[in-house]
Amino acid sequence: MNIKMSKKILTIKNIVIGIGLIILDLTVYIILGLLLMNYDDFYDESKGEYWSLGSMTASQKATYIALNIWHIVNIAIIVYLIYSIIKTVRHNALQ
Repeated sequence: MNIKMSKKILTIKNIVIGIGLIILDLTVYIILGLLLMNYDDFYDESKGEYWSLGSMTASQKATYIALNIWHIVNIAIIVYLIYSIIKTVRHNALQ
């Protein structure tokens, strides 16, 4: 990567945006984790196997599904970032 390109990418604005997105991501994980603690606290064996959807209330199911969707969103973002980095490195290598 040449110096001119790295100056465009590594601006204070982009660094602040990146840190903000990481904090937002961690906040969502913390909130969903705290909401799932409700399941651990009030789990009833008579309602079904531990971590089965049958043993969860509607809000616990929604939280569990939202957490899994958030995992998929994060994986997609990571794959996109890796793709962008590889594309940029290949483009700069050709120049």
